[in-house]
Amino acid sequence: MGKKYIEAKKKLEDKSAHTIEEAVKCLPETAVASFDETAEVAVRLGVDPRHADQVVRGTVQLPHGTGKSVRVLVFAKGEKEKEATDAGADYVGGEDLAKKVGGGWLDFDKVVSTPDMMGIVGKLGKVLGPRGLMPNPKVGTVTFDVGRVVGELKAGKIEFRVDKGGNIHAPFGRVSFGVEKLRENLSAILESLVKAKPSKSKGTYIRGATISTTMGPGISIDPVDIRNSFR
Repeated sequence: MGKKYIEAKKKLEDKSAHTIEEAVKCLPETAVASFDETAEVAVRLGVDPRHADQVVRGTVQLPHGTGKSVRVLVFAKGEKEKEATDAGADYVGGEDLAKKVGGGWLDFDKVVSTPDMMGIVGKLGKVLGPRGLMPNPKVGTVTFDVGRVVGELKAGKIEFRVDKGGNIHAPFGRVSFGVEKLRENLSAILESLVKAKPSKSKGTYIRGATISTTMGPGISIDPVDIRNSFR
């Protein structure tokens, strides 16, 4: 650990768990890199992802975006191809584009497909699936309403999914956003997580949460404050 990291960590030693407000206020003080660091949240959930009815997955529109330029690829044809292009999609196409992706080209961040193109896109499962890029109707990326979805992704709509350990990881902006915008983005994620609680989940659902900058130390949030804030 570098000197800056150690100094940043010392600023957190007086309190083991913070309210959401307190934690976000600490972020700028614990940013140690020379670049504009990303703010990230990790939440430990009381679910067992081995059971399909306890998999937590969803999307959330961040009020102030992520601060990152999102490259969107769309599989569509005809009028929907033009609609995607007009909405700002970076790459739009069909079979030729699928062959390019199948060959190892992955210079994009999100993938959207119209339902009629899924026969082609489905063959890319081994390429897109492991990277979390496979279009899925459950999160709205398989749709004929491609213009709206592309617009939302460009504006900062993100997807979250519980991992094998029962954790959720998500970015919620840049340090340069300032405390208020970061708090609003983080609150949007936490509220969506609370609403996404599976009916089969028993006991404590939000068990822990930590926020941090890309290179900074973790700042613990009291799960009780989260539960009280988003009932």
